[in-house]
Amino acid sequence: MSSGSILLLIGVLMVPLMWGVAVFNRFVTLRNRYQNAYAQIDVQLKRRYDLIPNLVTATRAYLAHERQTLEAVIAARQRASDASEVALHRPRDGQALVALEAAEAALARPLSRLMALVEQYPELRADDTVHRLTEELGTTENRIGFARQAFNDQVMSYNTAVESFPASLVASWCGFGTANVLRATASAQERQPVAVAL
Repeated sequence: MSSGSILLLIGVLMVPLMWGVAVFNRFVTLRNRYQNAYAQIDVQLKRRYDLIPNLVTATRAYLAHERQTLEAVIAARQRASDASEVALHRPRDGQALVALEAAEAALARPLSRLMALVEQYPELRADDTVHRLTEELGTTENRIGFARQAFNDQVMSYNTAVESFPASLVASWCGFGTANVLRATASAQERQPVAVAL
């Protein structure tokens, strides 16, 4: 075999190898992006989890007769915080994300009850601390929504790359599986349109 043939053979073998390395590196980049996007959700969730006890404390004196609601908020907050911690370390794990979604849905019920109670009491609405905390909580909820959307967008890009042929061959050989998106946590009843009577 001549040296020209050997160089040609090496060149032919190097092209698929270089392509495989490039595809592998692209998967790593996309995986890191969606993991970073989840970390941004986690930052906002932690902010919310920090605000909730402050809101409960600020409303406790006004809502002493609503002790059950306040305790339900704190318990649900702790479960959601624990689920968030697990999901942070395993953002690709579908089970961890489902557990987080369930914990977030469970937190939404007593938290929305608390927010409704705050609206019912004029003295609570007038309290500067309570007002500031409810505004911060509302802003944080919006940030969580935007961060969830960014995470889902990054997961979609990653999944598209992993599932596209011929890159899917590299994905399966190197253990890159699809990731799960976060789904809406609102119940079907909460998603129903509001009926307006005229």
